[in-house]
Amino acid sequence: MEKASHEKHQEKSKGQSYKVAVIIASTSRHQQYGDSDSPEKCGDESGRIILDYLSGAGHKTAYRLLPDDVERLKSGLQEMLDEGADAAIVCGGTGLTRADVTIEAITPLFGKVIPGFGELFRLKSYEEVGTASVLSRAAAGTIGDKAVFCIPGSPNAARLALSQIILPELGHIISHIRK
Repeated sequence: MEKASHEKHQEKSKGQSYKVAVIIASTSRHQQYGDSDSPEKCGDESGRIILDYLSGAGHKTAYRLLPDDVERLKSGLQEMLDEGADAAIVCGGTGLTRADVTIEAITPLFGKVIPGFGELFRLKSYEEVGTASVLSRAAAGTIGDKAVFCIPGSPNAARLALSQIILPELGHIISHIRK
């Protein structure tokens, strides 16, 4: 039986290595540690989980801790993309409090939105946390030929997003946006 086209694309992108920028949006952690370049230096469990998943899959990573500030998040993301990142994960700041500004900072930069990412993330979250999943504004899109994912800041959200959605589809997404 011939494979479906999405299976062919996934197979073709397996084994590809990408550079992935990881930005943690956390004002409280940033006030304590400043512009950290390592999750170990700032006690960041979610960041460590993300980097572990990415490096375990053979990807290169770059890490930054930034405050929940629209301009700092925009400029930090743009710098990391300009430094050669193929994709970025912005972790934290996707909730509903006044301090949660990741979505307001990042989604206006999207050339294309990937609505299925947020939809699937909330569905998978629902399976774990029930109706509280409605509070997440997880989102993804493209900036030029780069994929950008905005995920909640909890360690469980990082595990779920990386293991069940981002890593299985990263190469597939990048191959499509570079056509």
